[in-house]
Amino acid sequence: MWLRNFRVICAGLLLSTGSLPARSAAPILPPPPAVAASSYLLIDADTQAVLVEHNIHETLPPASLTKIMTAFIASVELHDGRISMQDQVPISVKAWRTPGSRMFVREGTTVPLDDLLHGIIIQSGNDASVAVAEHIAGSESAFADMMNQQAVQLGMTMTQYQNATGLPAQDHYTTAWDLALLTRALIQRFPEHYAIYSDRSFTFNDIEQPNRNRLLWRDRTVDGVKTGHTEEAGYCLVASALRENMRLISVVMGTESEEARMRESQKLLSYGFRYYETQKLYDAQVPLRTVEIWYGEDESVELGLTEEVFITIPRGAYEDVKADLTIARVIEAPIQSGEELGELRLVLDDETIYRAPLVALAAVQEADIVTRLGHAIYLFFSSLLSGD
Repeated sequence: MWLRNFRVICAGLLLSTGSLPARSAAPILPPPPAVAASSYLLIDADTQAVLVEHNIHETLPPASLTKIMTAFIASVELHDGRISMQDQVPISVKAWRTPGSRMFVREGTTVPLDDLLHGIIIQSGNDASVAVAEHIAGSESAFADMMNQQAVQLGMTMTQYQNATGLPAQDHYTTAWDLALLTRALIQRFPEHYAIYSDRSFTFNDIEQPNRNRLLWRDRTVDGVKTGHTEEAGYCLVASALRENMRLISVVMGTESEEARMRESQKLLSYGFRYYETQKLYDAQVPLRTVEIWYGEDESVELGLTEEVFITIPRGAYEDVKADLTIARVIEAPIQSGEELGELRLVLDDETIYRAPLVALAAVQEADIVTRLGHAIYLFFSSLLSGD
């Protein structure tokens, strides 16, 4: 409770004075660690702030990182009620014969969708991935079309899928940035399904297999996400960890070994948590400023934000964040609830780190003609006196 009250007080100081008391010196931020990977990225899940990056828009084969999208599509279909965890999914010859990592399903049987999703996420089962793809879309190729459509909706502009498994295929590629966008959407939209990614093992047909993400054992704050490996892709890992209400997502692609992908991912996460912090400054729909209204039935209206405001900044820099509210000098009715009437801008070291519109939190109807005439006369003479 005291931390929440502290943030409320700080938010009030930001709005009333423009900044907190000046610091003696800006925090020292060391350079990011050297990461032995073809492409890598570290972002904050709430703010999408990029903390470390290298070749993040280079298209690369994703190997089994593909299965993050496979499971994401299943989560969408479950959420929309088109499939159910209790569905008995038939296992085709194609699914049974799919090479690579396996859940060990058998041709001609049916398997609950719940088990297959665990097989995809924990055991990285290619057979399970094909079975789910066929169950949802009728064929794996049709499912790949769904994957590509979903990628477009998520803003994954440099991604193209050819299958549900990540087995090598021409024109099957993605980027570290697109994988981070996908993982962020998974965590935020389907937390109940994301919880599966933290399970350390899964048993099917009396065969227990451990989660291939060994960071789950090495770092207790890591709760996902997915590994991948082919000769072409190298060893890859998308990881996510939550510490003190700050969630980071790391992506490493093209490392040389299973140990390397864990080590390099841990470097990124440790750096992010050590040297950055994410703060929630303002809540949505909470009044930040009350402004005068002309020609309206009400004399004033409260302004606020449509979304919560989080910022990711170097640790120790919070006191240097300045808030600037830009609001029109004369605001006239009628006003619709949600209408943009100004802007909030947050600045750190002369750089704008966040901006969002200030909106009316309530509607204001136009006043009667007598009131409007009085306001018009007052504004006319006021402008003459002020020289506007």
